[in-house]
Amino acid sequence: MHFPRSLLLAIVLTFPFPGRACDLALVLAVDVSGSVDAEEYGIQMQGLAAALRDGVIAEALVQARAEILLLQWTGSSRQEITVPWTRIDGFAALDELSDRIADAPRAWRNYSTAIGEALVVAIPAFDEVAHCARRLIDVSGDGQSNEGLAPLSVHDRLRQAGITVNAIAIEASEPDLTAYFFENVIVGEGAFVETARSFDDYPHRIRRKLLREVTRQSAQAGMGGQIEAAAGANRIGRR
Repeated sequence: MHFPRSLLLAIVLTFPFPGRACDLALVLAVDVSGSVDAEEYGIQMQGLAAALRDGVIAEALVQARAEILLLQWTGSSRQEITVPWTRIDGFAALDELSDRIADAPRAWRNYSTAIGEALVVAIPAFDEVAHCARRLIDVSGDGQSNEGLAPLSVHDRLRQAGITVNAIAIEASEPDLTAYFFENVIVGEGAFVETARSFDDYPHRIRRKLLREVTRQSAQAGMGGQIEAAAGANRIGRR
């Protein structure tokens, strides 16, 4: 079946949001462990900021009145909320958030990878946005957890809190990372892993991932590719 581009864009922008005060609370959990060098850190932060400014993603976040938090994480006891919950009640708020993410200083440089510990820190943060209908942690990482709590050991707590965890696996040095994230990190209905083959591939992949998350089209089998194409062809100019 063929859908006109205007109709597809309307589906993307209106289907997910039933008029709640906040449809989505989103924690962006970014890996800043020792395996991520300064250039790669910059690629992550600039790519994430650019993805949030994407026309379709921006429109969806504003329509959802999303709440977004940035968490930097590395080894045990080294997790930092770099940008606290920010309500996206308009494009100006999203632009300001994107600027803060792009300019965020790096919290740590030379420590291990403790994914489970990052998840534990994120869980109570959602208490501040209890009015949001969906709870989502978006984990970016380039390695397996090698310190602290195992991610799997946190899954029951995440389920009880109604939190979904998705991940983007940056396979710069670990080609099997996607499988590891699939088996150990993600949890919740419709949870998925996006694969970036390198840090250079990250900006494109994080945009794809956020588009899938914020438009809630992962269950729309058979329409995903057409919606993605329509979104790309119908960017909404804001600047």
